Amino acid sequence: MSALLDAILLAAKEHGRAIALDGGTHCLRYDELPVAVADMATMIADEIGPHAGPVGLLLDNGIDWVLADLALLKLGRASVPLPPFFTESQRASALADAGAVALIGPAGIVPLDHQPAAIPEGTAKISYTSGSTGSPKGICLSEAQMLATAKAVIDRVGRDQAGVHLPLLPLGVLLENVAGLYATLIAGGCYHVRPLGELGMASLFNPSEDRMIDAVAASGATSLILVPELLARIVSGLRRTGRRLPALRLVAVGGAHIAPALLGEAAQLGLPVVQGYGLTECGSVVALEEFAESERGTVGRPLGHVRVSLADDGEIIIDGSLCLGQVGAVRLPGPLQSGDIGRIDARGRLSVTGRKSNLIVTGFGRNISPEWIETALVAEPAIAQAIVTGDGEAALSALIVPSSLAADVGSAVARANAGLPEYARIGAWRVTRPFLPADGTLTANGRPRRAQILAREQAMPFFDRLGFATFAARGRLFETPQIQAGLAGRIGRETYLAYLAQAYHHVRHTVPLMRLTRSRLTDKPRLVAALDDYIAEEEGHEAWILADIDAAGGDSHAAVTRGPSPATAAMVDHAYRTIGEGNAAAFFGMVYVLEGTSILLAQAGADALASSLGLPPEAFTYLTSHGALDQDHMRFFETLVNDLDDADDEAAIIAMANAMFDLFGGVFAAIPMEENLAAA
Repeated sequence: MSALLDAILLAAKEHGRAIALDGGTHCLRYDELPVAVADMATMIADEIGPHAGPVGLLLDNGIDWVLADLALLKLGRASVPLPPFFTESQRASALADAGAVALIGPAGIVPLDHQPAAIPEGTAKISYTSGSTGSPKGICLSEAQMLATAKAVIDRVGRDQAGVHLPLLPLGVLLENVAGLYATLIAGGCYHVRPLGELGMASLFNPSEDRMIDAVAASGATSLILVPELLARIVSGLRRTGRRLPALRLVAVGGAHIAPALLGEAAQLGLPVVQGYGLTECGSVVALEEFAESERGTVGRPLGHVRVSLADDGEIIIDGSLCLGQVGAVRLPGPLQSGDIGRIDARGRLSVTGRKSNLIVTGFGRNISPEWIETALVAEPAIAQAIVTGDGEAALSALIVPSSLAADVGSAVARANAGLPEYARIGAWRVTRPFLPADGTLTANGRPRRAQILAREQAMPFFDRLGFATFAARGRLFETPQIQAGLAGRIGRETYLAYLAQAYHHVRHTVPLMRLTRSRLTDKPRLVAALDDYIAEEEGHEAWILADIDAAGGDSHAAVTRGPSPATAAMVDHAYRTIGEGNAAAFFGMVYVLEGTSILLAQAGADALASSLGLPPEAFTYLTSHGALDQDHMRFFETLVNDLDDADDEAAIIAMANAMFDLFGGVFAAIPMEENLAAA
C-alpha cells in the first residue's frame, strides 16, 4: 500500500462528508474518495495489463487528473506528469526517456512502446523539469519524500489554513502537485480544481488577470500557490479595478525572484503573500516564510524535512529528504549542491542572492539556459551574435548583433521562436554593436562576457542606443523600392517631382511643429534653446523645394494645390498628435529620422539623380543644401540627446523615431515610379 495515499485516505476517514475535490460540474466528498480512487485504479490496470513501467499523465486540471494520480500511487506505478507547456517533442522525449508504457490523456489510456528505462528503486513519480536546455530531465521522487514535503508544508502554515485551495498552476508542475494537492488533502481542505481555461490560464504565459481574479473570488479560495508573474498579474488587476480578495489567507509564491516593490504592493492590497524556495530534487519546497514576517526579502526558514547550509563560496547546500536520482542515474549519497547562492541570517532565514551558472529563471518559474536560446538565434544567418536575458521577467529578451546592416533580424527572431517552446521564446529584442575581446565583452575563445556586455549597454550613450533601438525600422525604410531606385539614379523626372511635392508637404510643417514642441517644453531650457536654433535655420526651407520643382520643369503651384498624399498626411498628423498630446520631447525622434535620411539622400542620391535626369544644379538645392546642413545638425543632435537625463524623454524619442521610420517609408512607397526605370 502507498504511505502517501494512506495519509490522504486517513483524512478521508476524519472528514467524512466534507468536500475533498470540487470540480465545478461535480464534487467528491472525502468519504467517496477511496472508492473513486479504487475504481480509477481498476480501469488503469485493465487498460495497461501486466506491462511494467511508468505511466504518463497528460490531462487538464480537474478531478480526473487527481484521481489518475492517486490511482497510480495505489497501483505502485511511477507516474510521469507532463506540464501542458511542453512541446510535442519535449513530451515525446520525456515519455521515451522514462520508458513509459502508457499515457493517460484526453484520448483515454493509450499504450506506448518504449524501451524500459533504468529507474531508481522506489520511484513513485518522475518529474520532468521545464528543460533548461530544451531536453527535460526526469527527477525520480519517492512517496516518502513527497509525503515528507507535504507534511512539512502543513507544519509550517498550520492545519487551520486548510480551507479552499484553488490551483492556478498546472497539476503537472510538481510544486502544485505536492504542496497544493497533497498538502490540501492530507490537511482535510477542499481542492477546488477546475480546467485551466476557466481560470484565465488558457494561455499559460499570457494569462487573463481579470479571469484569474474572478475565479479566485468565485471559488472562495483561501489559499493559492503562484509564481511571481501570476502574482504581478493579480496585483495589477486588483489595483486597476479596485477589487479585493478578502477570503485569501495564504498566497505562497516561489519559483523565481520576487521584486520587493511587488511584495509591498501586494501587502497594500491585502494579499497575504509568503515567499518560498525549492527545487524539484527536494520534493518542490525547501523553505517558506512564516506569516506576519515584518522583515521581507528572505524565503523563510527551511522546512522540517531538510537541512540547509552554505558552502564556502555561498552555495546553498541541502540535505535530508532528497530525490532518488534521475532516470538512468541513482543519486550518490550526501547533500545536494543547489547551484544557488544565498545567505542565512541570525534567525535562520534563507535568502537566495544569485546563481553559480548563467541559468535564467523567468517570472513564470521556468528554468532556461541562455546558451540554448542563443544557439537557436545565431543559427539564423541574419544574426551574428546574441545574448539572452530575462531573469525574473515574464519573457526573455535578447541583445542581438546583426550579420549585416541589411539583416532582417525581426524575421530571424520569429523563425527561432517558432522552434522553441512558448516559455523559452524571445519577447523584446534590440540590436547592439559586436561583442569583441578588445572591449572585454568576448573571451579569447569566443564566449560572451555577460556582465561586461550588460554593463556596456548601461554605459552606452543615448545616441548610440537610439541607433540600435531603431535598427529594424531604419532597415525597413531603406528597403523601400523608391529609395533604393533613387539612390541608384533609377527614377525618372516625374518620380523626382512627386518626391519633391511630398517633401514640401511635410517640410512646411517643420517649423510649426518645432514651435509647438517649444511651447510644451518650457521646463527644459536646454531643449528650448536647441529648438530656437533649429527654428532659425529651418525657416523658409519649403520655399527651396518649390524652386527645385520649377527648375526641374514641374509646376510648383499645382504641387501645393494638390495637397499631401494620404501617407504624408498620416505622418504629419502623427507628429502633431504625439507632440501635442504626449511627451513633446518625441519631436527629436522625428529630427533623427528626417535629417538622418536626408543626409543619405543628399550624399548618395543627388549626384546619381543629377547625372541620370540631366537636370541643372538649380533643381537639387533642397537635397544638396541639406547634405552639409543636416550633417552639422546631426552632430549637434548627438551632443544634445547624449546629455538627456530623463528616461521618459529617451523612451519618447525612441518610440517616435521607430514610428517615423515606418511612416516616412510609407511616404516614399506611395510615390508613383516608372516601372522600366525602377527595374533597370
